[in-house]
Amino acid sequence: MLRTRLDEGLKQAMRARDECATSTMRLILAALKDRDIAERGKGNSNGLSDEQILAMLRSMIKQRHESIRLYEEGGRNDLARREAAEIEVIEDFLPPLMDEAAVEQAVAAAIAEVNATTLKEMGRVMALLKERFPGQMDFARAGALVKARLS
Repeated sequence: MLRTRLDEGLKQAMRARDECATSTMRLILAALKDRDIAERGKGNSNGLSDEQILAMLRSMIKQRHESIRLYEEGGRNDLARREAAEIEVIEDFLPPLMDEAAVEQAVAAAIAEVNATTLKEMGRVMALLKERFPGQMDFARAGALVKARLS
């Protein structure tokens, strides 16, 4: 389970006295705890599922990429390097993303399976992709491919 891996990651970072990894792991676990509390408020006593945790981690990576861009524009390369190091720590807990060819094949198969022919059916195709490939696919890129094929 992903939660166990995250807890173990914090312990390993602390044992290794890796300051960046320790602080990043603490940020991840704090965000996870906050979202678990929100889920409990919605009636889900188990908290986030592994798929939701993966989505949260991907969101954290996107935030850091944006921060890197802003820091570099502002001439703060030291902070940009710190954000890049945090991205590396977070990526250790994510499954590898599918390569471009695999994404194209999955999109083509999903379109064929749903028999989608118009852009109005894009939602059904994306729902199928999200169901089959949680945490494995860049859905923004997949969405662009689906849109291009159905347009």
